[in-house]
This record gives sequence, structure tokens and C-alpha cells, in this order.
Amino acid sequence: MPPTENTPTAPSASATPAIEFKDVEKSFGPTTVLKNLNFTVAPGERVTLIGPSGSGKTTILRLVMTLEELTGGYIYVDGKPLTFEERDGKRVELPKKRTREMTTRIGMVFQQFNLFPNMTALENIIEAPVHVLGKSKADASKEAKELLERVGLADKADAHPTRLSGGQQQRVAIARALAMSPEILLLDEVTSALDPELVGDVLGVLRDIAETTDITMLLVTHEMQFARDVSHRVMMFDSGQVLEEGPPDQIFNNPQHERTRSFLSSVL
Repeated sequence: MPPTENTPTAPSASATPAIEFKDVEKSFGPTTVLKNLNFTVAPGERVTLIGPSGSGKTTILRLVMTLEELTGGYIYVDGKPLTFEERDGKRVELPKKRTREMTTRIGMVFQQFNLFPNMTALENIIEAPVHVLGKSKADASKEAKELLERVGLADKADAHPTRLSGGQQQRVAIARALAMSPEILLLDEVTSALDPELVGDVLGVLRDIAETTDITMLLVTHEMQFARDVSHRVMMFDSGQVLEEGPPDQIFNNPQHERTRSFLSSVL
């Protein structure tokens, strides 16, 4: 089947990937979740990870965000090692301060919204720009209001999370991630905790971000139509390894691996 009209055009490969996984391993106790994982994401590229639960997709995002520690291998962001580097043939952990500085360029939106319940929507959004980036409260508030308008919540600046629906809370969480002006945005099943009627608004916001910015995106989602619409590349994961990858039309219309075919037939 030919590509659909709205198939995104992939950015040209850059000499320096936005994200690179090199021989990455991750174990939790005796359980190996990721084994010898190697892949890159180009600047401005939107890559979606699909596959069954427990295949290691969320762990990949958490490693980039440094919420989990690598068991082996290396992750590079813009060509620079994130948490470990190779030095004289040895794997050396980098100073936490340096790693923290690098992660300010990375935003993440989680399944659960993780908003501070004692803060208003506006206060949730300005917290990190003020305390991490050192912006003035006035500047951060101005930008936060613009972001709330962008996600369709201009009238909710003074509302606390308990006064917001799940979809509204997730849109505040997206605005909070964007407030840090990230170069990379990680999206972990951002609609899985929402009632079905609330999913469309959140996906609409993310489609707008995809179409109007050059932010590099690494997504985990079970919304296959959304993955098809926004991705430059889709990667099928199972048991911590990439089974196949390619443009969305190829993966969804003509998957090569039997496991991909069976997975897609169960979710589509």
C-alpha cells in the first residue's frame, strides 16, 4: 500500500544523533530487560516504540531520562555521553552534576501525570523553569500562560490538579515539559491512564507539537493510528530487542517479522 498523504517526511540523518544507544544492557536483579541494544534517533526525528507489555520500551525512556541506571553500555545525547563514558578502555561513571545539566534538555511526559497537587496548573509549569533554569517568575509565568493556551487550557491557570480531568492534567503535564524548551521529548504511554473520550484532546496537542516544532521525539504508545500519523520511524520491540524497524507504512502495512504481524493483529 502506498504511503498515506500525511506520512511525515523523515529528517535527513545527521552526523551527530540526538540520541544514541550503544551496546546498552539493563537488568533488574536476575532479569535482563535490554540486551546489546543499539540504535540512534536523528535530531528532529520522531520514533515510536511498539511491542507487548514488558518488552523494555518504557525502560528505554527511563534510561534516557536517567531515572534508571545502565547495567552496561552507553547512551549519548547530541554526541556526548550521558551517564557513563569509555576512558582508557574502561567504563567510567560521569559526575551527577554533569548528567543533571544534560537532562535539562530532555522533557518527559509520563503515564501518570505526576503534577504537584498543592500547586495550581500555572505553578506546576513554572516550577522547573524558575528553580532549574533560573528564569524570573514573571518570564516563566508569561511563557506558562502561552503554553496553557497552546494546550487549550488558558482558563485553567489557577486550577489545582484535583479540579482538572485526567485529560486536562495530562495536557498540563505536556505544557510543563515544554516549558523547559527541551530538545528531546520522551512520551511514555501518555494516554493509557485516560478515559477513552479524553484521549483525542491529548493526542491533538501532541500532533500539533509534532507538526509545528523540530523537537526530537521518542514515544511509547499503544495508539497505533497516532503512531502512524506522527512517526518518521516505528521500532517493534520484544524481549528487550528490536525485531524490525522502518517507516510507519512499512511496519503497519507490510511487517516482515511474524512477531510484528501477530502483535499488530492483536492491537489493530
